[in-house]
Amino acid sequence: MEDETATDADGPVVGRVLGTADATPLTFWVAVEDGAYLQLDDVVVTDRELPGHDPVKIAGVVTAVRARHEGVVFDSDVFLVADGTLPATIQEAAEITTTRVDPEVYVPPTPGALVHRARGEARAGALYFDRMDRTVPMGFGRDGAPMFLNADFLDGTRGAHVSISGISGVATKTSFATFLLYSVFRSGVLGGAGETANTRALIFNVKGEDLLFLDHPNSRLDRATEDSYARLGLIAGPFPDVRVYAPPRAGDSSGTPDVSSRLSGVDPFYWTLAEFCTDRLLPYVFADADDERQQYTMVVHSVTAHLARTAQPAEGGVAIDGTRLNSYADLVDFVVEQLNDDATRGQWAGSAVGLGTVNAFARRLIGSKKDLSRLIRGDLAVRRPHQINTAESAQVTVVDLHNLPDRAQRFVVGVTLRTEFERKEKAGTAKPLLFVVLDELNKYAPREGTSPIKEVLLDIAERGRSLGVVLIGAQQTASEVERRIVANSAIRVVGRLDPAEASRPEYGFLPPAQRQRALLAKPGTMFVSQPEIPVPLCIEFPFPSWATRPGEAGAAPSSTLRSIVQAGDPFAMAARVGGGGISDDDIPF
Repeated sequence: MEDETATDADGPVVGRVLGTADATPLTFWVAVEDGAYLQLDDVVVTDRELPGHDPVKIAGVVTAVRARHEGVVFDSDVFLVADGTLPATIQEAAEITTTRVDPEVYVPPTPGALVHRARGEARAGALYFDRMDRTVPMGFGRDGAPMFLNADFLDGTRGAHVSISGISGVATKTSFATFLLYSVFRSGVLGGAGETANTRALIFNVKGEDLLFLDHPNSRLDRATEDSYARLGLIAGPFPDVRVYAPPRAGDSSGTPDVSSRLSGVDPFYWTLAEFCTDRLLPYVFADADDERQQYTMVVHSVTAHLARTAQPAEGGVAIDGTRLNSYADLVDFVVEQLNDDATRGQWAGSAVGLGTVNAFARRLIGSKKDLSRLIRGDLAVRRPHQINTAESAQVTVVDLHNLPDRAQRFVVGVTLRTEFERKEKAGTAKPLLFVVLDELNKYAPREGTSPIKEVLLDIAERGRSLGVVLIGAQQTASEVERRIVANSAIRVVGRLDPAEASRPEYGFLPPAQRQRALLAKPGTMFVSQPEIPVPLCIEFPFPSWATRPGEAGAAPSSTLRSIVQAGDPFAMAARVGGGGISDDDIPF
């Protein structure tokens, strides 16, 4: 028999099409010859000669592998074979799922036909890489060769959005999302759009402070990892342009960012009371998914409209009907007082709303005081930069939420996404692209119920492609995420899965063998499905070259030593005080 050293343009020979199992145009089996092997995810190719027609090249991916003794009958014969008293032959065979037929004449391969391990152009053709005009490197296949995404299905040209699923802490969902961003930004696949001024990313950090050091090199980076990046056409290093936002510390009147491990290059974010009222942000206080039968949402919209009509800015706070309010707690108490007053209840809640509904609204509003008081302020500088705005930020904007309670996290995510989406709508162009990375998507866009955040995320999923907004959503359970969001994701990625979750129909795109393997996948291994390739690709992505936790952070680049607030010359700013430029409260230090 031939061995794997026998090669041609397609690659080394690994076996022949099996004659004892049915071969079809879509699946067939290969008998692996002595001295060779096939493993799951290997790419193979074979040819079929046809009379009066050009040869047909059939390529596929290994989706199952088996080994057996031939020439034995009973299970116990394995011991006799091992002792050498019973002759038998060990035969390995691999199931091949067809990925490409060229030209498209769907005939089965001929039993006995040589099968090659696809290399070079043959491998690229089998996986449709040769048809991708713009490729995004996403890692390596089981054969150690690079794997690619079609950028057309990532940037909105032919599709958009990425859905990443897997067990928390094991599936490395966030690591893959950030690697994908790094690859997009540093590979040059977007051409001019890959530059800092033309492509942005908005990342919400919800667990610890791990994503606050994307612009710091990873101190654990070694030569082997650098070589891996080089094989993908990338330079190993941190994200070059990052800005971090964090909420103010609770009870801190100076607005100091609430972070502990990163001490420079962090800006606080908050909303003034006037912005809260005029921008109609009250619905996002009630951003948890609610039963549509809940009636208090009518009060939410009525109070929101009344605040927008009557609230007047007053030096950081607001004045409503002659009453000065200087904090979120003051505003909540004032609204509840108006709702409890028979004379003013109709103006605020509407005449057709019952007292029980009003009380339900008031209870929830009062419960928000503790969670939102440090985000909605009347005591901090109005003209000081304080809102999250990717258009005026760095290429990568990280919004830290990990110190906020759940209600506050929902408020920040909802308001920020709405603001960014509205800004893109007003711009009327898809450029610059905005990639939004959001973990725990099942919390913000659950399958059941409605909420303001869910509506924004649905809008992004359904219209974001045309506006240049690309959602990279991560969740433990895709089965609990709104179906339309998952359905609109052109790229679907799966890491390590829980057995119960793996059986859900949302993972029907995975072949049975891959669905089983997802229960065993190690960190860094992902199964990636994209529209052009009929079989999901198993990839391993390199170790991050940027710090993924404070303990890995190398020296900070000089560009991060100042925040946006600190970016100006403090002496020049001080010279403007008293000259009609800014007030003492606006000095950025």
